[in-house]
Amino acid sequence: MAGSEHIPHGALKGVKVLDLSRILAGPTCTQLLGDLGATVIKVENPKSGGDDTRQWGPPYVKDADGNDTDMSAYFMSANRNKRSVAIDIATPEGQQTILRMAAQADILIENFKPGGLKKYGLDYASLREKLPGLIYCSISGYGQTGPNASKPGYDLMAQAYGGIMSLTGEPEGAPMKVGVGIADVMCGMYATVGILAALRHQEKTGEGQQVDVALVDSQIAWLISEGVNYLTSGQVPERRGNGHPNIVPYDLYQTTNGHVIVAVGNDSQFGRFMEFLGPAGLAEDPRFANNPGRLQNREALDDILIPAMKRFSTQDIIKGLEARKVPVGPVKNLQEVFASDQVAARNMQIDMQSEAGPVQLIGNPLQFSRTPVTYRHAPRRCGADSDEILSSDTPFEV
Repeated sequence: MAGSEHIPHGALKGVKVLDLSRILAGPTCTQLLGDLGATVIKVENPKSGGDDTRQWGPPYVKDADGNDTDMSAYFMSANRNKRSVAIDIATPEGQQTILRMAAQADILIENFKPGGLKKYGLDYASLREKLPGLIYCSISGYGQTGPNASKPGYDLMAQAYGGIMSLTGEPEGAPMKVGVGIADVMCGMYATVGILAALRHQEKTGEGQQVDVALVDSQIAWLISEGVNYLTSGQVPERRGNGHPNIVPYDLYQTTNGHVIVAVGNDSQFGRFMEFLGPAGLAEDPRFANNPGRLQNREALDDILIPAMKRFSTQDIIKGLEARKVPVGPVKNLQEVFASDQVAARNMQIDMQSEAGPVQLIGNPLQFSRTPVTYRHAPRRCGADSDEILSSDTPFEV
């Protein structure tokens, strides 16, 4: 079909990104921009050994002699498709180098504490006068304004302050964080969306701007339905473990040999669920015939469903409910996830060649018909590209 062939360089080819961020939120953003074709130069502090997460291991990539390198698995998860230069921005020489590179960049991303770059002349107010077309993205714990702006921010803090921990965990247990740094990751994704919108404006007008993104704001934004449930009702939500606040049954169930999830989204699905599970007539019971009733009578329904599900194996439940088109599925561990045919079909595990040898990484989930994601640079050792890039008059073209 005409026009169906891939354009190999990605939609953001030619976009230049100067990355002054570290840890996870900023690097998640810049990796995504790099995957989409942007040229990303990552600036790392040589005095500290680079990005903090280089030391967040084990596991680490081993060198040819079997020794740990500075590439932890954590660091590699958010730092492909970038080049690494080591620059000490606390020195006048380092500041001049950053200014020279910023003058050639379309986007600068930083996650210093608000005001932390002012003493180096690298804050937004300073650069706006010199580089009016620059998109300057600032990522911080609480944002550039507000009473908590000066406080440092980490993912755990954001999950606690922003409310998601109060919703996560078993009803009688302690508040629980999500198992990965999801506040950081989502902040990085919001930052990417903001940058792409600012890039659209820049391309139309030549005008840059600051994009101010906070971990806590991002986490509050993705409270989504639970947040609006509270705002609408005034009732503080309870922890429900794996249960859903607005849909029943939508939960994890124990089977004879493990666990299974069932996600009944409407009344007809509930009827088909009951065809498989029994007991007869339960779908017509006035307490359970519609979702509002099932919500009101959640505990009574659980008293029936939980022991009934324990009579079947995980495999039998999945087979029976899939045949009836009721959403159902297994709970996979990571070995099972990455061994699955679905991961292979969607290229969600990729192999790259790093300086230390082959590495396996998680693929980008975006699938494009014309401008696919590309994997051009494996995660780099700290400062691996310093000599080549810093000696060039056009560092983003190296």
